[in-house]
Amino acid sequence: MSTQNKKIGVIGVGSFGTAIANLLALNGVDTLLYSRQPKLVQQIKETRQHQGITISDHIEPTDDLEKIASGCDLIFPIIPSKNFRSLMKELGPYLQPYHILIHGTKGFGLKNFQEEALLFHETRLTRDNVCTMSEVIRQESVVVRIGCLAGPNLASEILDGQPTATVIASPFTEVIKKGKGLLNSRQFHVFGSHELLGTELAGALKNIIAIGSGILGGMNMGKNIQAMLITRGLTEMIHIGGAMGTEAKAFLGTAGIGDLIATATSQDSRNYTFGKRLGAGEDFESILESMPELAEGVRTLKIVRQLAKHYKLHVPITEMLYNVVFEAFDMNRALHYLMKYPYAVDVDFM
Repeated sequence: MSTQNKKIGVIGVGSFGTAIANLLALNGVDTLLYSRQPKLVQQIKETRQHQGITISDHIEPTDDLEKIASGCDLIFPIIPSKNFRSLMKELGPYLQPYHILIHGTKGFGLKNFQEEALLFHETRLTRDNVCTMSEVIRQESVVVRIGCLAGPNLASEILDGQPTATVIASPFTEVIKKGKGLLNSRQFHVFGSHELLGTELAGALKNIIAIGSGILGGMNMGKNIQAMLITRGLTEMIHIGGAMGTEAKAFLGTAGIGDLIATATSQDSRNYTFGKRLGAGEDFESILESMPELAEGVRTLKIVRQLAKHYKLHVPITEMLYNVVFEAFDMNRALHYLMKYPYAVDVDFM
């Protein structure tokens, strides 16, 4: 079926979902924007405002998933990874093979595994338990044509009209072309890639490094050590990606290095901000409670640390960050450990 004369769906009224809906609207695309909260939907309809953002008249808020599925052939699900599977279980019965889904969620789903067990030292997590969002979509629906939206996409900058680029990755050229046609503009350039798994992994894994970079910022460390952390962090991302089945080149473009730099250096990044507040001495729980949106890297760190144990990977940054974030390990001791870690060579993935 064609997407002509049909609306485009965006699921999720977080900052990034709202930004994508506004980008579509700026291109003259009529858009359905979904929230599960009827009161919020009504408020947006009445005020045309959300989180201080003006909502275009091309955007129709709704709390009806069936309406999204019946009225839209192409849908952008952009919600926290922890809630992604439950969303797809609700949405799946309404979807047909003709639908196209391009998700914008940078994290992992779990399958046959309890979230609470991630913090147990004796936990055994395998690749079978860890799913990318495209894998969740396949598991919970009949949709075949799936893509991922990733890159240096700080929502606040997009909403301010600042220029950026993104990547739509999919094994299907049609999905890339449709996504480009809808989102490309003078301020938002869309690259295409057929490396779906690598793009999803890059988008999820860089959030861990952004937390570490934020911790350094909170400790008033300088750019030299921040650059070292980002560089060595990229190496860990590539090794984890390799163990999960993708090549290094997936991490060396816009969705990899580009997103990593933006997320690990910007005050507008939730993951960097979480780390910075932690590094400045704030309490873990109070930070989470006071942040309006989840820092995806916190959950991703728990998953990846367990997955690295399964693959028997040496990921000292991931391990030290886990100890600092979840076990209150002394930050200065962690930094000293990483400075002294016996890396064999500088670049070991080419």
